[in-house]
Amino acid sequence: MSSVPRPALAIIGGSGFYDFFGDDAVSLEVDTPYGAPSAPITVGQVEGRQVAFLPRHGRKHEFSPHTVPYQANLWALRSIGVRRILAPCAVGSLRADWGPGTVAVPDQLVDRTSGRPQTFFDNGGVHVSFADPYCDELRGAAIGSAVPELPLQSTATMVVVQGPRFSTRAESRWFAAQGWELVNMTGFPEAVLARELEMCYAAIALVTDLDAGLEAGEGVSAAAVFAAFEQNLVPFKGLVRNAIAAVEGTDTCARCRVHAGVTLPFELP
Repeated sequence: MSSVPRPALAIIGGSGFYDFFGDDAVSLEVDTPYGAPSAPITVGQVEGRQVAFLPRHGRKHEFSPHTVPYQANLWALRSIGVRRILAPCAVGSLRADWGPGTVAVPDQLVDRTSGRPQTFFDNGGVHVSFADPYCDELRGAAIGSAVPELPLQSTATMVVVQGPRFSTRAESRWFAAQGWELVNMTGFPEAVLARELEMCYAAIALVTDLDAGLEAGEGVSAAAVFAAFEQNLVPFKGLVRNAIAAVEGTDTCARCRVHAGVTLPFELP
């Protein structure tokens, strides 16, 4: 691994992002105290910089949202030098005016998952600031990278549900009544684990469907979600490429360094 440049920036996304890389990309098998990550990490040149890519659901989409090895994924990325993460994801919309093909850059999340390991600190009394769960610097890079084909919303609250089922109509109406705009299954604990490892993290969400509770929606099917994502994948990848090019700096920003003055029970990788 020492001969491979250490990428400071990573993309956690779907398998459709493999074609970001050329033939010179390398594949890294990384083990962690939490087991193997979802897949080997691909490292290559994107927009003139070294970028790591990890498919959160695995190379063949073998991991459901509630079985993704989130701890291993984040630990593995940090251990190869990553300090900044852009996380493209598919979401349902809780607003009728944010239809499929809308991109949103969330600034808040709500955790409605259960039973997922969500910390590296099971001992030691370590508590991290998570009032603002996403890195402002990375959010700014994503917001400034809009493409003409996809309307972009610069703020949103994303509620993360356990899955793998979709929401009932009553749940969707409840979420929308709280003023939340997006619903997703993978954004937590990914975001908080990145924060615990002092890595900057921002989600870039592509709306694939209107959620079941909206009068305009007819319920959600997996086939429709995958089809909508595929339909918008080319311009969405263009936006992510733009964001990669726009990210400045290679180290964790000051606000995401949450352990200053704290004695940790172990060294960060």
